Amino acid sequence: MKAAPFHYHDPGTLDEALGLLATLEDAKLLAGGQSMMPMMNMRFLQPDHVIDINRTEGLAGIREDRAAGLLRIGAMTRQKAIMASDLVAAACPMAARALAHVGHFQTRSRGTVGGSLCHLDPAAELPLVMLLHDAVLTIRSSEGSREQAMADWALAYMLPSIAPEELLVEVALPLSPGWSGAGFVEFTRRHGDFAIASAGCLLELDGSGTIRRAAVGLGGVGQVPMRVPEAEAALVGEKPGEAAFAAAAAATTGVEALSDSYFSAGYRQRLAGVLVRRALAEAAAEATQ
Repeated sequence: MKAAPFHYHDPGTLDEALGLLATLEDAKLLAGGQSMMPMMNMRFLQPDHVIDINRTEGLAGIREDRAAGLLRIGAMTRQKAIMASDLVAAACPMAARALAHVGHFQTRSRGTVGGSLCHLDPAAELPLVMLLHDAVLTIRSSEGSREQAMADWALAYMLPSIAPEELLVEVALPLSPGWSGAGFVEFTRRHGDFAIASAGCLLELDGSGTIRRAAVGLGGVGQVPMRVPEAEAALVGEKPGEAAFAAAAAATTGVEALSDSYFSAGYRQRLAGVLVRRALAEAAAEATQ
């Protein structure tokens, strides 16, 4: 199929893009287009206006902000650039591992960090990674700027906390998060497919090898990417090992899970526990090297 008729806009500056968002009715932003264009072609999405921000200045790039202790990633930064960045590898090594599961090379070459966060597919990898790293999002409109914690970003299924006249411009992560090890695993029918379930885990060990801090999250299981605080609490104060990992995995069995025509909620809940144990083992192996 072909997309329904629409008006195309190509702003060169951020102010111009924000002005269009403020004045146009039923407008959608075009970033990488890896989700939006198929939805338009199948007419699941029929906007009156498409605002293409691919040539809008100042929305892409990765930079250190040492004064604030943050790594700043522009919303239009391509996923392949994140995978190749030494700065991202130092602050968020999980990102490249998670992005390796995203579609194929062509998908990652066009897909953007902002597009993935705003589309907010529950199976997407980047929202889970940013949730685990306590990212902070900068959002702009013609009225000004605001910051949004990633923990408060997902309101419901594919519904981020952003208004129609707003534009996500940047994602910020701690430059030195202090994590000792990271693990990310995903289960799909075949490589490149949407995740049936995924798990990401971060561990920080103290001098004695005890877990001082943990972050455990799930993607593809519920309506939004989620942290599992019960699993995190089960890990803190314990030594990395099968007993601690089993306790953390058991804490995931009660999470609210999606059910569809392919996989039941119970199946996803069981997968969640299995994948958390695997991700924790991966994180612990890195932390104890």
